[in-house]
Amino acid sequence: MPPSSSTPTATPSFSTLEVERDGPILRVWLSRPERLNAIDTTMLREIGDLFGSLETDWETRVVVLGGRGRSFCAGADRKGTTGTAPPPSSDREIRWNAQLGRRACRAIEECEVPVIARLHGHAIGGGACFAMACDFRIAARETVFQIPEVDLGIPLTWGATPRLIQEMGAARARELILLCDSVDASQAAEWGMLHRVVAADSLDPTVDEMAKRIAAKPEMAVYMTRTQLRAYARMASLGDVTETDGDLLSGALRSPSAKGLFALKRDD
Repeated sequence: MPPSSSTPTATPSFSTLEVERDGPILRVWLSRPERLNAIDTTMLREIGDLFGSLETDWETRVVVLGGRGRSFCAGADRKGTTGTAPPPSSDREIRWNAQLGRRACRAIEECEVPVIARLHGHAIGGGACFAMACDFRIAARETVFQIPEVDLGIPLTWGATPRLIQEMGAARARELILLCDSVDASQAAEWGMLHRVVAADSLDPTVDEMAKRIAAKPEMAVYMTRTQLRAYARMASLGDVTETDGDLLSGALRSPSAKGLFALKRDD
């Protein structure tokens, strides 16, 4: 039987994330501050696991996703850190690993409750992808966004291209993805990437106010509206081919022009 509303849900423990419960609000922190929260495969797995687990977390009404330290997320860990997992042993495992980013972003996007991105410092590459998978994005004025994948010799994957087109329109998405320019928070808001841009000292109060407003609304109305929004988004993405994003990524990483992100190849 599901836990009663008076039974607190256990807070899971992760190596790259910190999780804090504040009543109906669950605060999830990317927690590799010494690496500016750069993404490794362990973080991708843990994000997928955490957000997937919320399907039966009856206590949580809203999630806030933020980053410890100086930045929300500096993108992929280009030093090739893959966490504690052993190297892939087969082509099938390589292909599965290549889809970790897509699975993590989809887990955020399909979370059973609204997710607010708390953004500061930098949101680069995969960090920007995490943010765009959230329902609401609130950024400190000094936050900088960038999608550098093309300059790194790879296409933007993780299901982020259709998500950017849907959120900000095809013209702006094309400019952001192909030119790889840095975008400040004011411009990002103008382009439809952000819902609020605030002074750094107003970031937490603004995020908290929105989280509390959502948590106080009728639970089933929010839940069913969330279901509606997901359903309409799926209608707009008929013909979705992001299942092949991992193949595009692993193929691109074998190109001599790729500057390397994660080690997806087998150790032969």
